[in-house]
Amino acid sequence: MAESTQDGRKIGGTLLEVKNISLSFGGVKALTDISFDIKEGEIRAIIGPNGAGKSSMLNVISGFYHPQQGEVWFRGQKRGSMRPYEVARQGIARTFQNIALFKGMSTLDNLMTGRITQMHTNLFWQAIWKGPAEREEIAHRERVEHIIDFLGIQAIRKTPVGRLPYGLQKRVELGRALAAEAKLLLLDEPMAGMNLEEKEDMCRFILDVNDEFGTTIALIEHDMGVVMDLSDRVVVLDYGRKLADGTPAEVRSDPEVIKAYLGGAHA
Repeated sequence: MAESTQDGRKIGGTLLEVKNISLSFGGVKALTDISFDIKEGEIRAIIGPNGAGKSSMLNVISGFYHPQQGEVWFRGQKRGSMRPYEVARQGIARTFQNIALFKGMSTLDNLMTGRITQMHTNLFWQAIWKGPAEREEIAHRERVEHIIDFLGIQAIRKTPVGRLPYGLQKRVELGRALAAEAKLLLLDEPMAGMNLEEKEDMCRFILDVNDEFGTTIALIEHDMGVVMDLSDRVVVLDYGRKLADGTPAEVRSDPEVIKAYLGGAHA
């Protein structure tokens, strides 16, 4: 049964669930017996000190890492070992902590690469670019132009992204992820390195993406003000283990969280 947030947004049933995930690199344990879920339509934050395992968890969800133990369930189905492009086709897209754009390509062309999982015409039609391929290309460009308008980046649509300031590159990367029409959007520190104005813009875009597109969002973020304002629920990791899980208010008042993270024990 759907739940409603204080601002009237609808939260549905479980979209993704990780069960007892453990991940090691040699003798180093990145994640140990982690379990939590992400509900359809919510904004779910994953927080913790540096080295807590947050990005490793996103890499497990997006197929970049394969855990030694545990299960990933998506839309009610247990997921086997999958490559990142197969996970993307399932409906999971992500941005990266370090910007991963094609710097020599324009904003428009970078966003078009996000449509690859939605392209279905075969090589023959693509080679001659007639009939189905042409119609598909036009449809994809219309979708990308809508995202460009949505993010307010019309002025840079033909600009090579390598010439853009950092904040705009982050916005383009968000646009590319949106172009994939994902059910679940994973954002790895979307506001890292931004000034206050850029952070406010990105917060607004995240809320609008969740509201207008109905996209479920899981984000890693160090700015606790942002986390508490944006998130419906928060899971806290510390040294690869789950420390707490609940609403922002519950997490903020948890003594273990205050000790390990909010209190600056890892500073």
